[in-house]
Amino acid sequence: MHELGITQNIVAIVSEHAQGAKVKRVLLEIGKLSAIMPDAVRFCFDVCSQGTVLAGAKLEILEIPGLGKCCECGAEIPLEQPFGRCKCGSVKLDLIAGEELKIKEIEVEELCV
Repeated sequence: MHELGITQNIVAIVSEHAQGAKVKRVLLEIGKLSAIMPDAVRFCFDVCSQGTVLAGAKLEILEIPGLGKCCECGAEIPLEQPFGRCKCGSVKLDLIAGEELKIKEIEVEELCV
C-alpha cells in the first residue's frame, strides 16, 4: 500500500508549512487516474497525523476526473482509465487531468493575542 508513504509525505509537508500552528483542515486533490486510493489515504491520515500539528485535523479529498485530449482531432475526452479511444477513432491521447496529487489548502488555527 503506497498510500502510507504518500500520506506520511503529505503530513510532513503540511507540518512544515504550518510552522508549528495547529492544523484544522487539509484539502487534497487526487486524480482518478493517479492510482492513489482516497479511502486508503483517509485511513492512513489519522494514523500518520497522530502526535503532529495535524492531529485531529479534518481531511477533505476532491477527486479530479480523468480527461484526455486527442492528438489527431483535438477533442477532449473523459477517461476512466489512463487510455481510451476518441470518437474519431484515434487512440493517441494526451492526459490533461486526472493524475494530480496536490495539497490544495491547509487551514490553521489563528491565535488571538
